[in-house]
Amino acid sequence: MSDTKVFDILVVGGGMTGTALALGLSQQGWQVGLVEAGERAALLQAPVTVKSVADFEPRVSAISMASQQLLDSLGAWQGVVAGRHCPYQGMTVWDGDGTGRIHFDAAELQARALGTIVENRSLVRALFELVETSGVELIDGVQVTGCSQEGDQRSIELADGRKLGARLVIAADGANSRLRQWVGLPTREWDYDQQAIVCTVRTAQSHGYTAWQRFSQTGPLAFLPLATENNDEHFCSIVWSQDTEEARRLMALDDAAFTAELERAIERELGALEAVSKRFAFPLRQRHAKDYIAPGFALVGDAAHTIHPLAGQGANLGYGDVRVLLEELAKAKRSGLSPANELVLARYQRRRKGENLAMMVAMEGFKQLFGRDELPLRWLRNTGMRWLDGLGPIKNRIAAEAMGLDV
Repeated sequence: MSDTKVFDILVVGGGMTGTALALGLSQQGWQVGLVEAGERAALLQAPVTVKSVADFEPRVSAISMASQQLLDSLGAWQGVVAGRHCPYQGMTVWDGDGTGRIHFDAAELQARALGTIVENRSLVRALFELVETSGVELIDGVQVTGCSQEGDQRSIELADGRKLGARLVIAADGANSRLRQWVGLPTREWDYDQQAIVCTVRTAQSHGYTAWQRFSQTGPLAFLPLATENNDEHFCSIVWSQDTEEARRLMALDDAAFTAELERAIERELGALEAVSKRFAFPLRQRHAKDYIAPGFALVGDAAHTIHPLAGQGANLGYGDVRVLLEELAKAKRSGLSPANELVLARYQRRRKGENLAMMVAMEGFKQLFGRDELPLRWLRNTGMRWLDGLGPIKNRIAAEAMGLDV
């Protein structure tokens, strides 16, 4: 590998998870390379000012307080809050086929917010602005075409013919991770037979800085509050998870018919829907890698696990991976160990695999509970929601755990 540039650590994938990880590792003193297929200029492009529903990015994330703390420690959260972002103080969840309803309030937890809705591209941009002045070497605008083990180092091949080496390669290249496949880490996965429809809407009533979620037999619908530069409170991002055939029917409707269906589905909680943006639909599939690590290799974020969006925890699970891997590699740095030390990587896997799996099992349980119409189950979930809503300490403990706060 004499003609190959060698790093301590190579991170492949410059999304929300991989870029945060690369920044954190560089701040620890590792020599870090970040490989991203997108062009640097596009990743740093400033957003347009919101004048209509078409001006928001279609993909957003609900960033928990724990994830905010991680991003703040990296210096990135300041860039996020300098742009469009929407802290939400409340969350209302109800059963569209019954009478069960539960409301969470940040004030009951003595917290400023339950979380913050951020457009994904805005978060990536804030991270890349830091990459510009960091010790991270960005290799952008090029695809990775292979990954191999050569002695005690990993080697990756790029589409332009270059080869890069590292003691540790970290795959943050998404749910369909090619690196995961090349290294031979199998997954357990199944298709939900659902699609998530995402778009932006303008509502007649203010969203009240509240996230709204209605469960139905064919899938959950979430209205997530958005903020504009002039603090207009009438825009929401929607994530409508529906059985595949129903999703296809909804996607085939014109805007007026789709808006009418959406108003009915949300039970006009925010009044009439005045405008709707272009819609996108994404198939939903759960994946979980049987192992997160191999010699000189680790998975993070969606490359290791994907989850149903009904609880909005996908990005936060990825940031949980980043936090733990940073902690373990910081210990390795202090002890003079290689970042690829097998005990270091094993601790990362042990700390994250069980927690991620527990969240995935819980979300699958929620999906099954609300996706069935048997009278006993309907009675159980509605009675349970009303009962839990009246038990402040237990309800608030659940909310705090979802926020990633110590309880």
